[in-house]
Amino acid sequence: MNCSNNGDVENDTTKRRLAFQKCYSLEHGGNWRRKSLIEDARFETVTNAEFERSEERRLGECISEETEQFNGEGKSRLEVETARVSLLVILKEQMTSLADIMKVFESTKLQVMHIETRVSKQAGSKFDVFIQCMGKKVSINQCIELLDKNSKVHSTTILDESAKEKVREIWYPKHISDLDSCTHLLTKFEPELDSDHPGFTDKEYRRRRKLIADMAFTYRHNKSIPRVEYSEDEIKTWKHVYVNIKNLFPTHACSKHRHFFDLLEKKGIYSENFIPQLEDVSNFLKQQTGFQLRPVAGLLSARDFLSSLAFRVFQCTQYIRHGSKPDHTPEPDCVHELLGHVPMLADPEFAEFSQELGLASIGTSDEDIEKFATLYWFTVEFGLVKEPCGIRAYGAATLSSYGELEHALSNNCEKKIFETGTASLQEYDDNDLQPIYFVAESFEDMKDKMRKYVAQIKRPYEFHYNAFTQSLVELKDKQSLQSVMRVIKGNVDCVQKALKHLDVHTVQVTA
Repeated sequence: MNCSNNGDVENDTTKRRLAFQKCYSLEHGGNWRRKSLIEDARFETVTNAEFERSEERRLGECISEETEQFNGEGKSRLEVETARVSLLVILKEQMTSLADIMKVFESTKLQVMHIETRVSKQAGSKFDVFIQCMGKKVSINQCIELLDKNSKVHSTTILDESAKEKVREIWYPKHISDLDSCTHLLTKFEPELDSDHPGFTDKEYRRRRKLIADMAFTYRHNKSIPRVEYSEDEIKTWKHVYVNIKNLFPTHACSKHRHFFDLLEKKGIYSENFIPQLEDVSNFLKQQTGFQLRPVAGLLSARDFLSSLAFRVFQCTQYIRHGSKPDHTPEPDCVHELLGHVPMLADPEFAEFSQELGLASIGTSDEDIEKFATLYWFTVEFGLVKEPCGIRAYGAATLSSYGELEHALSNNCEKKIFETGTASLQEYDDNDLQPIYFVAESFEDMKDKMRKYVAQIKRPYEFHYNAFTQSLVELKDKQSLQSVMRVIKGNVDCVQKALKHLDVHTVQVTA
């Protein structure tokens, strides 16, 4: 194999891709940047699709098609010299082996464009990994041969686009326990893979991250969240951020956040002297709004993350940012989750909004998921709201960053009135302070606008969350609708009785 030639092909393809992305984004408005939620390293869906069609036209031919795909008998030949290929790699072991698998693609000079994971339904296997890559025929063949020889791989299958849709559509969370199948989506922010990550050269930090990640990988529904014994250095990092950001809360945080942050401190769950344990925080949230925390090893896909909210479950990391940069983190960590998200999820109104956003994401298209992700970004992560004392922050990313919180309420950024149509298409910056923030007139106004936006989305059917069974109900027939109506009728009857009682009580007091 001529490695230099393979490298030239990869570099040429990368240059063409970047040039195409820039031209395409300028033609359709705005500079190119990723649209996905929670930095899950996806390329823009539309831009990639257009680029790949352009590449197929340039190459003049594509991968040959054979009949068997997802059932285990994939294509046997690649008929082009350079091509894009979709692979299904079935792992025998847990997701911790994924990093080793990615090294195979790196060693064979294949360009990985997209990656997704799911729990495998095949006996003797743990996870299915869907990978889209591009490279020379010889490199693809060598990659498959190496994967087949890998002791951690059960099998490798070449897929076509129709098989890709099978992989993406098979899994669907119907019960809260199905969230065990929400798996870690590998991204550019992993400290062992990203040379720009603050912890890339710190072996001890990487060891700690792996240890905490393994705890999340093995967690299952209805189990107690494992407790982490944080080191003195980790607690020092927590205290630095906690003390500095807390000083800004009285003048910069919204009243909902301040109220529940103070309550967390009064109950002894929050303190600058220790990092809160997720189990304790989760129990607090259950009492307040029914939300609960679930440990996660890293960044999830936008679809998996949003679907968790439908069950009133918030996927929460337990690791902490690197101590060399306590005021910045390239990915969400426990500082971000605990200082930013948790106090807001303890508020009933905001918790309801979060669940509605999650329910609305179920069964929607990839394009709509991108819009939901962007709306989440400009509300739950970076949202501002008008209060009697002025504009205040309620977004978690803003409330967990001293610099961002100061910047958001300064005159150095643009503030727009929150409108779903505008916010869902707005470009954003995930590498620097935000240039634009959206301001809600009130939380109720934001919820009303979101409901109107959701009503316009096309999907096969609506969903109802049954809190008694902790499951999603597809409202697709008369029986399912009648079941929900019975619950609604019971609630309405209860309210009517309460109103009569209040009327009688009011008359008695007046008399």
